[in-house]
Amino acid sequence: MPHDDEIDTPRGPARIRLDPPVAAGGTVLVLGHGAGGDVDAPDLVAVRDAVRAAGAGVVLVTQPYRVAGRRAPAPAGHLDEAWTAVLTELRRRLPEADRWAVGGRSSGARVACRTARAVGAVGVVALAFPLHPPGRPDRSRAAELGTGLPTLVVNGDRDPFGVPGPGPGVEVVIRPGERHDLRIDPAGTAAVVRDWLTARGWLS
Repeated sequence: MPHDDEIDTPRGPARIRLDPPVAAGGTVLVLGHGAGGDVDAPDLVAVRDAVRAAGAGVVLVTQPYRVAGRRAPAPAGHLDEAWTAVLTELRRRLPEADRWAVGGRSSGARVACRTARAVGAVGVVALAFPLHPPGRPDRSRAAELGTGLPTLVVNGDRDPFGVPGPGPGVEVVIRPGERHDLRIDPAGTAAVVRDWLTARGWLS
């Protein structure tokens, strides 16, 4: 059964919704939300359901600024600090997990990429990775995808934030007709994530 709780971080309490693995061991996927959004975004919910159906654990994390009722995102360093604290506590609570994967949508994907190695993740799932601000391709964030870990990027071909190209360890799947919200076919997006995790032996 899902379990809602709060975890104290240096930036205030974060909220988690934890679906533990069906059996001891296995994979836990931790997902974060976009800058002004919540963990009920259609793509995040669909990915949670697909990964959960495969028997893995899933944790949806709400950053402290959203728990406090603010929509404007906190600075990147604050987001990373809170996320890292959440992962540390989750590892303490679920010591039986064999591996941890991290990810999120938009801003949450950026946080996951920046902190993946520090939190000991095996891989990253980046939904709607915002390659650059709309209309500003000169301000590329592509370097954040250089995690040194297997990384899946799922973006819509109509995303005004751009579409990253593939790179070492980075697989990019482009969803036709989708924009930044990936709302047209969340189940299809979730299937891409599930299949990628399965191909790496992280889902049964």
